[in-house]
Amino acid sequence: MSDQTTPPTLVLGSTSRYRRELLERLGLPFEVRAPEVDETPQPGEEPILLATRLAHAKAFAVAAQAGDRDEIVIGSDQVADLDGHPLGKPGSHEGAQAQLRSMSGRTVAFHTAVTIVRPQTQEHWQALDTVKVRMRTLRDDEIESYLRLEQPYDCAGSAKVEGLGITLIERIESDDPTALIGLPLISVTRLLRLAGLDVLRHTRAHA
Repeated sequence: MSDQTTPPTLVLGSTSRYRRELLERLGLPFEVRAPEVDETPQPGEEPILLATRLAHAKAFAVAAQAGDRDEIVIGSDQVADLDGHPLGKPGSHEGAQAQLRSMSGRTVAFHTAVTIVRPQTQEHWQALDTVKVRMRTLRDDEIESYLRLEQPYDCAGSAKVEGLGITLIERIESDDPTALIGLPLISVTRLLRLAGLDVLRHTRAHA
């Protein structure tokens, strides 16, 4: 374990602005690197396994770039689960329409997986948070208004809950409200402690 006064470099292995904004809440300096990972689901792959596999793959893809530097790499992935079928990022207006119509009046589970890798010690840690979201019965005009205002085409299940997506929801069951946005900070801070980085010691939020 490195000296507490010179912590390892923290790296977020994601290009998601939502994950970047969440990690910024901790007040830690960090770098951002894009993981080169194929996110295509494998045939018959269950949503939980998909999220876990991709978080693992992203973290290790970025960790492979560390060289001899002491780094802690965070990889994360979120998959929306509708009756065992994965819902990814819609990518288009039509895709989001179809997703939201299929989710209307139903419960969707959002699985957010995290893998943290310490390349120098060849250790890694994992966590999975599941948030259950009960959607309201949605009218087509509500879906259209929401999509026009938020354009949530880069959000799993078209659910931009930090914005107007909250108006589409009837109920949320969660142990960590940040998990639904894309990075479960309770799990992240726990895993960072295991990796040797104490957030309260190194945060700049109150410096």
